[in-house]
Amino acid sequence: MLHLTDRDRDRAMLDGAHGPAPQLAMSILVRMADVYGASELMDISQAHIDSTIYLGDATLEFAERLASLGAKVAVPTSLNVSGVDECGWKAWAVQPEWAAKAARQMLAYERMGAVPTWTCAPYQTHMRPVFGQQIAWGESNAISFANSVIGARTERYPDLLDICCAITGRVPAVGLHLTRNRGGQLLLRLVDVPLALQQDDQFFAVLGHLVGKLSDENIPVIDGIVVSPAEDQLKAFAAAAASSGRVALFHMVGITPEAPTLEAAFHTDARGAARLKSCATTAIEITVADLRAARRELTTADGRELDMVILGSPHFSLAEFSLLAPLVAGQHTHPRVKFLITSSRLMKERAHETGVLKPIVSFGAQITLDTCILASPMLPPEIKTLMTNSAKYAYYAPSLLNTRVTFGSLADCVRSAIEGRVVRDESLWQSA
Repeated sequence: MLHLTDRDRDRAMLDGAHGPAPQLAMSILVRMADVYGASELMDISQAHIDSTIYLGDATLEFAERLASLGAKVAVPTSLNVSGVDECGWKAWAVQPEWAAKAARQMLAYERMGAVPTWTCAPYQTHMRPVFGQQIAWGESNAISFANSVIGARTERYPDLLDICCAITGRVPAVGLHLTRNRGGQLLLRLVDVPLALQQDDQFFAVLGHLVGKLSDENIPVIDGIVVSPAEDQLKAFAAAAASSGRVALFHMVGITPEAPTLEAAFHTDARGAARLKSCATTAIEITVADLRAARRELTTADGRELDMVILGSPHFSLAEFSLLAPLVAGQHTHPRVKFLITSSRLMKERAHETGVLKPIVSFGAQITLDTCILASPMLPPEIKTLMTNSAKYAYYAPSLLNTRVTFGSLADCVRSAIEGRVVRDESLWQSA
């Protein structure tokens, strides 16, 4: 049973004293708090809105209704990818009516005072939260990254509820917002996985895909990683684990902030110690063979013809642009192959300012901003075979885009784009 602990403010919003928009948002939040089994609400200090993606007239109507009622976000709020690249949609198969409605939905959220970040990687912008900060984030990879890599605290906020949390500044006090619910629940231990394989740029995406499948909704604790992953590798892991499973929080022993030790990852109170003892006896071992099998699952193409290379799920960062630039310098894509990078306007601007964008554009790459091929009907029907270094794209493309896909390294993607067919260096994965 929900009790409104901040009675004056919460009750005032619910009764309409702050206007119709907060009243609508609070009524939805209270209803959902009962669904979650929350006994009280709690404050947040930031939000990230996934409802920005145009999914049809219903999502547009909801956003425009809130905006017309004068809704304003109560906390700093970033915006996830939209359903359209406002400036570049005409280069793709997006229908004008879709583009117009998606743009209207974008505008509605901007009118509410949200910051137009338009990215699925808000943690790589100035909107990045800090350790322990209570937030309400949508978008599966962002939720997983914020909870795990940063140590901020959010539950999985679905579309439409996320904006209600932002308007009220309140969330149900449940789940991963609470310390007692953040301890590990499943121990995954790497066994005899060579250093060279862990250093490969495919490793963390593949491991994330496998961990997601093994974990489902449990909080996994991964032990045995002996390298120090870059932030974009952790980004790839979080996205993969949140796609193949529903991992909203993971701990990597010695890497993520709530897991300096195995004991800390499971929490060291009496209950945590008992849970660690139980998990240690039922630990799942991850071997090279398991990783090879997981990597094979990310490929559904026959390995010959190639229509498109797609990078940037989550959105390409400045660091990733910087890694790509020397790989493509002085070369050009095959005439038949499209080379698409999805990113945010901020990251493209930074890549331009630092000079790394020029060789990428000269190579023949197209940069689509503020959206994603999974969120926008942009691919023409003749594009049937994709290649990507994103485990998230590889997982979703066959079902959501009706395409075949090959997963490979960033260097593999570049070589394949140049030759017009899938080319992968398998030596490390075969010999490990």
